[in-house]
Amino acid sequence: MMGTGEILVILVVILILFGGKKLPEFAQSLGKGIREFKKACNGEEDVSTVHHSAAEKTDSNSQPVHLPVDSSNDHRS
Repeated sequence: MMGTGEILVILVVILILFGGKKLPEFAQSLGKGIREFKKACNGEEDVSTVHHSAAEKTDSNSQPVHLPVDSSNDHRS
C-alpha cells in the first residue's frame, strides 16, 4: 500500500511534467473514458448509436434513387 508521502511525490511529479493547464483536460478525458467503460460494461448503448441504428432500419426499406446522367457536358478528348 502506498503512503501519503508517496502519493504526494507522484502528484508533484505529474504537476511538473504536465503543468497546471493540462491537468484539468487530462482529468476530464480520463473521466469520460471511465464513464464510457462503465457504460460498456453495463451494456448501455450510446444515444447516438441508437439513433444511427434506427435511421439504418428506416433507410433499408426505401428504394434507391437513380439520377440521370447528362453526357452533353462531357468534354473528353
